[in-house]
Amino acid sequence: MVYLGAHESVAGGLHLAFERIVRVGGEALQIFTRNQRQWRAAPLTEEEVTLFREAWDAAGGMPVASHASYLVNLAAGKKETAVKSVAAFTDELLRCGRLGIGQVVIHPGSHGGDGVEAGLERVARHLDEVLERAGDPAAGVTVLLETTAGQGTGLGHRFQELATIIGLSRYPDRLGICVDTCHIFAAGYDIRTSEAYTRTFDELDRTVGLERIGLFHLNDSKKELGSRVDRHEHIGQGCIGLEGFRHLLTDPRFGDHAMTLETPKGKELQEDRDNLRVLRSLLNDSGS
Repeated sequence: MVYLGAHESVAGGLHLAFERIVRVGGEALQIFTRNQRQWRAAPLTEEEVTLFREAWDAAGGMPVASHASYLVNLAAGKKETAVKSVAAFTDELLRCGRLGIGQVVIHPGSHGGDGVEAGLERVARHLDEVLERAGDPAAGVTVLLETTAGQGTGLGHRFQELATIIGLSRYPDRLGICVDTCHIFAAGYDIRTSEAYTRTFDELDRTVGLERIGLFHLNDSKKELGSRVDRHEHIGQGCIGLEGFRHLLTDPRFGDHAMTLETPKGKELQEDRDNLRVLRSLLNDSGS
């Protein structure tokens, strides 16, 4: 079965994210394990880890992924930024290891004007450094490189760029990808028709391999195909439309994957309920 869920806040404690995802009827969860606007985070306490694991069990052991801080830029050419990024991402893997989270999503980063080739090489090199520094305590954590929209000098909007990073790494078995529907659409990969959907995922299979997909982010797009602008919209209310999501949700190759929303919402989380209801209606209509 497809596990549909959302990114939820950890305000008040990491364990409270489970209360929020259960409240909206989600079956999968993505969180930040730390304040994503700060380089340094306070170490996890034993109490935090225990509460998190107990809440996870109480929620049925659903799939959980972490999203790394947006400050982290493993493609950075500036030494200070690179050093901070490696340290912060190493800490993220160690936090996930303690919490039992097996997947952490990260944007490949920005080359800052130094060129795609240089940027990709730096991402791979810094990823290897992170994995070596984190060591055995994070051995069960897979890094998922997220597809991006291609704004500015950001890397990862072409599938081949993700494949290159994996190919350059000394630890390819520790790397996978996270497919964001808004991002790939903004990058120029169409999924709105059956034919376009097939072309897009055939290319992804040829370059990266579908077996490396560990997670999907389900977001409609405020902007047109190939805009290279990352603006999330509610499911069916953007430029992708409902059919694009129907193709993905009913693809038997992804029938056991977790798929989480990253759409805008208020404190009451009604938007998550509404978007999950729309997604499930697409599954029900298809008989899946």
